[in-house]
Amino acid sequence: MEKNTIDIITMGCSKNLVDSELLMKQLEANGFHCTHDDESPRGEIAIVNTCGFIGDAKEESINLILSLVQAKEEERLKRLYVMGCLSQRYREELEKEIPQVDRFFGKFDYMELLGELGKTFINACSGHRKLTTPRHYAYLKISEGCDRRCAYCAIPLITGKHISRPKSEILEEVRQLVAEGVKEFQVIAQELTYYGVDLDGKRHIADLISEMADIEGVEWIRLHYAYPNQFPDELLEVMKEKKNVCNYLDVALQHISDRMLDRMHRHVTKQETYEFVRKLRERVPGIHLRTTLLVGFPGETDEDFNELMDFVRDVRFERLGAFAYSEEEGTFSALNYDDDVDEAVKQERLDRLMDVQQDISAEIEAEKIGKTLKVVIDRKEDNYYVGRTEFSSPEVDPEVLIPMDKKLEIGSFYQVKITDSEPFDIYGEIV
Repeated sequence: MEKNTIDIITMGCSKNLVDSELLMKQLEANGFHCTHDDESPRGEIAIVNTCGFIGDAKEESINLILSLVQAKEEERLKRLYVMGCLSQRYREELEKEIPQVDRFFGKFDYMELLGELGKTFINACSGHRKLTTPRHYAYLKISEGCDRRCAYCAIPLITGKHISRPKSEILEEVRQLVAEGVKEFQVIAQELTYYGVDLDGKRHIADLISEMADIEGVEWIRLHYAYPNQFPDELLEVMKEKKNVCNYLDVALQHISDRMLDRMHRHVTKQETYEFVRKLRERVPGIHLRTTLLVGFPGETDEDFNELMDFVRDVRFERLGAFAYSEEEGTFSALNYDDDVDEAVKQERLDRLMDVQQDISAEIEAEKIGKTLKVVIDRKEDNYYVGRTEFSSPEVDPEVLIPMDKKLEIGSFYQVKITDSEPFDIYGEIV
């Protein structure tokens, strides 16, 4: 157990990761040494930043907390704190069920941890982060919360209404991160395209991304978590005009059956969804689309699911993730629908969907063979340098494996000729 060392473990999404990084900067400025997601935590204090999105994520957070409680009881840990989405939503229940935790903090009051540790907030570090990612890329959170009320989603219950960060503050953070060596930005929000509406009633995401792209040193900007309804078309013009805005968009569509879209409160139709995807590909040639789909929602029939399968085959998403419906307390679907799709059926549908996507992904990646693409090098692994093209976000998308026959710099960009492919990765050589 190392004195003055704090182990921080982040569960869930990259938005949580940004919160952990902000806290770590303050802790280190106050004299602590911080580790992040260390495989063998060794500090005398542990902080768990929890996820509360779906059942599996909540269970994973709880299991981790309980393992740290055991470490505390075995005197391998002195203090244990919990923050984030799970404790934001279930603090009272958690305090009763796991009293061994020294204190629970919500998603928005975690900086009070400093006072709990006898330290103070250092204004000079406000807005600054200790990056946990490789130093050449960072996640950039532009807003909190969500004004959408999708029937299945508990996130608005946890995070509240959409709140945009001031544009000047975001741009200053980008400049500061560029000065620290960051070249690539993953722009994240619960609802990216809603940015600015709470400020003056207008969508300002296109303005923000355009001004970001003009900052010297910004090599790549990648956009995450858009919404198809009321999508701001001017953002597509920015993507087309600014060469450092990646031809990549993460837009969760969830389903295609009109009946399911209506029950999910998605405020979009099957026809509108097909037209939306067609517009994206026409306006930004070569764009790679990432989407998320939901199977097993209450009332989903075989016919609804078959429509979804046909949609995936028709549209051929370059990137696709899916999950089975998990009933979340307090949501519209939990209060108004019976969770009537058998768990085995949910899993079978999920498996079938991902089998189809694996074949599509294999074909799409194979089409890159013979092309020369710009690649950033993320790390070394086994006998390869591992990198990504503009069409891939860290940790979730296909990577490029390059033999180590030439010395390459981590965080640098190279022209790479693609020589071979697998369903979810491609191989290349330096040009």
